[in-house]
Amino acid sequence: MKNLHFKDFFWNSDLTCTGGYDAIIQYLNDGKRTCKEVEDFMKARASVEEKYAKDLLGLSKKVCGHNEMNTLKRSLDMLKLQTEHVSLSHLQLAQSMREEAKKLEEFREKQKEARKKMEQQMDVLHKQKSTHFKKTMDSKKTYEQKCRDKEEADQNVNRNTNTNNTKHIEKLFSKAQNAKQTAEEADRLYHQNVTTVGKIRDEWMTEHIKACEMFEKQAMERINCLRNTVWTHLNQLSQQCVTSDELYEEVRKSLEQCDVQEDIEHFVNLRRTGDKPPAPVVYDNFYSGLRPPAVGPPPRLPPPIVRRGPLPDPTNDSGDAIYSTVQDAGYSVIQY
Repeated sequence: MKNLHFKDFFWNSDLTCTGGYDAIIQYLNDGKRTCKEVEDFMKARASVEEKYAKDLLGLSKKVCGHNEMNTLKRSLDMLKLQTEHVSLSHLQLAQSMREEAKKLEEFREKQKEARKKMEQQMDVLHKQKSTHFKKTMDSKKTYEQKCRDKEEADQNVNRNTNTNNTKHIEKLFSKAQNAKQTAEEADRLYHQNVTTVGKIRDEWMTEHIKACEMFEKQAMERINCLRNTVWTHLNQLSQQCVTSDELYEEVRKSLEQCDVQEDIEHFVNLRRTGDKPPAPVVYDNFYSGLRPPAVGPPPRLPPPIVRRGPLPDPTNDSGDAIYSTVQDAGYSVIQY
């Protein structure tokens, strides 16, 4: 299928009409507005991402599981940590979106400047073409009127050919001659204007084709730029989802290591108070003589007394020293 181009389908049968050109300019203006709208959309989305990131960052700083312990505490700490990382990734995403919006803004301004030069040139040609076309049409009217005047003067001369009034004939002939000269001058001026407007038309057509080609190229570049920009924008969002999932996966891995029984045993071992319950409370009747003994701790028994046996009688071995004994019971080495 043959491609359609601006230069083939935006002409007008009226030389002074600019409908085709105006339709192209309107299309380009709409395209420029679309660029601005996409740019504003991306800036707004970046603001949303930035606000969300700041909210997440604040959330990651809140107390969550402060009094928890062991494996569940580690998982909750991991949740806060990865929430902080997710918030930072959203801040980075917001910055990337603003950079893409800035590129789109620069592209839009660049096209605007290029269009401005071409539009100014075309506006001059349109005014010039319109002015000379009007001048040519005015000269045509003058030429046609002068031709009618000449025809009328010639007819007056022919009608009075047989008149004997020589002076009147000469007057009519002079008038016819003047009308002829005036008509010839009008014809020359009209022909000159037609030639001039023809040259202007040719120049305008050449520039119109150039403008159409340039505007078509700009439109194609704009569509391609917008398509790529939105594609990149969606890739950034998709990558953010992947990044967030990878960060959340770290939390899931931590949760996989969370052992319910281990946490219960950890608490028991850390905070245990005893393995025996209190004794039951016994009813004690005040008037009863058979008062049961109070239940209390068992009495502490004195340590057992180990008695030694009698000393053995000394024996006199041949190798031992001989010890003297005193038979007097009242003897003492202490003398007063």
